Amino acid sequence: MSPRRFLSLLLGALALLAISGCANYRLGSGAEPSFSTIYIEPVESRAVLPQARALLATQLRDAFERDGRIKLASSPDTADATLHVVIRDFERDVASVRESDTRLARKFTLTLATSCTLRDRRNGDTIFSDRIISTQRDAMTDGGQLQSEYQTVPLLAESLARKIAHAVLDVW
Repeated sequence: MSPRRFLSLLLGALALLAISGCANYRLGSGAEPSFSTIYIEPVESRAVLPQARALLATQLRDAFERDGRIKLASSPDTADATLHVVIRDFERDVASVRESDTRLARKFTLTLATSCTLRDRRNGDTIFSDRIISTQRDAMTDGGQLQSEYQTVPLLAESLARKIAHAVLDVW
């Protein structure tokens, strides 16, 4: 057998092997949750951030609807699982100061942290309890600190909702 023919056979075999390895690939997380419906309890807040409860509740529902693997239930009685979310903390840390006055912040890092509990109502099992999930965003104070935070909190809620949905839905 000539070296050229051997090389072409070898490349053909490698191509077949690569194609067959991808035959069972599925886009997405691969694992399905053990429940098909979920009730999201009203979000509680222990942080001093009044608008965060409503924003996070809305973003949570949107995140689960966008994913589509499970359906939202309108009451706990009709759900396979329930999700309880408590906003535990809102922190504001100085990330950088103004060049002209080092006592004034130019950028803050905002952190929103929650505690989440997921229960399977069918058998009473707790899937996870008091799992801390948090997210951070930077807020520039050039337009004023209050305005900057007011614009950043919806982004924090959206990011946090995606992380919570990921924790609930993605089974590893």
